[in-house]
Amino acid sequence: MSEALLLEMMEKAVSRGVFPGAVLLCSKGDDIVFNASFGMANIFENEQMQTTHIFDLASLTKPFATTLAISKLIEQKKTGLHRELGSILKPFSQTSKAKITVDMLLRHTSGLPAYREYYKKMDTEKKISREYLRQLLVDQNLENPINSCQVYSDPGFMILSWIIEEVSGQRLDDFVRENIFIPLGIDHLFFVDLHSATPGSDFSEKKFAATQICPWRGKLLVGEVDDENAWAAGGIEGHAGLFGDAFSVFVLCCELLKILQGRRSKVLNPFVLQKLLKKDPKNQYDMVAGFDTPSKQNSSAGQFFSRGSIGHLGFTGTSFWIDPETALSVILLTNRVHPLRSNEGIKQFRPVLHDLIYSIYA
Repeated sequence: MSEALLLEMMEKAVSRGVFPGAVLLCSKGDDIVFNASFGMANIFENEQMQTTHIFDLASLTKPFATTLAISKLIEQKKTGLHRELGSILKPFSQTSKAKITVDMLLRHTSGLPAYREYYKKMDTEKKISREYLRQLLVDQNLENPINSCQVYSDPGFMILSWIIEEVSGQRLDDFVRENIFIPLGIDHLFFVDLHSATPGSDFSEKKFAATQICPWRGKLLVGEVDDENAWAAGGIEGHAGLFGDAFSVFVLCCELLKILQGRRSKVLNPFVLQKLLKKDPKNQYDMVAGFDTPSKQNSSAGQFFSRGSIGHLGFTGTSFWIDPETALSVILLTNRVHPLRSNEGIKQFRPVLHDLIYSIYA
């Protein structure tokens, strides 16, 4: 009966326009207890959503690609949490950002702004390239003093992807694929390289959930990153660009749950990850390094996920939450921005959904 309530809630969310389509996967430990699809992947093609559909994961890129890549590089002793930006990337060495550490970038305490429409300047000046985006990051002024407050920052994670490339000698997508995704047997977590003439032999066979009709690009986006700054950089950036299906996200969540519970992971170093996931006792920030934690009020995880839980939201309508106390993980992938970004009903829906799931499976 309880599962019937969950099915009903998801179906009502589709009928009420919270999102056109979704995949919901819930697990206890390493066992999937619920996995179902709802609604439409593409309303213009009348394409039904399936559990195997691939979503633009948006800011889930931050924890699942950028943060895990940094953790691997720390494990390999190629960088460290307290390394300063100016000592890693020479263009920053004579700027106000030189003293920002890797840890500050991960924890969103760098002083950098939340967001900038770099793509508009790139478009106006006819310089659509990763190189010009990086020059704009070097030129970007701080909005707050370094390490004075927590402001969730896309530019900070763009800089982290540059750090990953500098210290590893590999682009972010190649590094995470070789060091994390392949060792875990994950086939359906990937970036879409917009500059590649050969996106892969199986690319045309993948089923993507559509996102917005982009007014800037003048088309419906399917299998092309929704975030404009990531698009202008070629589709591969530290803040957005990762695509994946629910099962692939589940595999990563299982590894993170192991770390949270003090168990052995196949590829993640528990000592490094535990340092990232540890809150600074000097402040009350909600975000740890690369991940979010439940806020004290109005958390998207609802009322019941423990304070030791970790998760993240993605702009396109994606999210995950992992609770080490109950071993419960909830992965909700939706295309709420399809066809328009103005649809924000998911903000009210998420916490209610998580409360119901908790009451059923926790």
